[in-house]
Amino acid sequence: MFALKLTQIGNSVGVVLPKELLGLLHVEKGDTLYATESPEGVRLTPFDPEFEQQMDAARKIMKSRRDVLHELAK
Repeated sequence: MFALKLTQIGNSVGVVLPKELLGLLHVEKGDTLYATESPEGVRLTPFDPEFEQQMDAARKIMKSRRDVLHELAK
């Protein structure tokens, strides 16, 4: 477990990730991380181009089939 401290970065708030955590995530400066909610809390995962393509396809389907999805949700 890592304790991460929030710090002011301009008008935003950021987190500095220790070198050990960067290694575990297989990321380095300039890479993109995704923060997603999960039942266990918030999950950090590195950028995955294949996942991004799948999400783009899902967004297009959800946009074009909005009415169908709305009916299915009832």
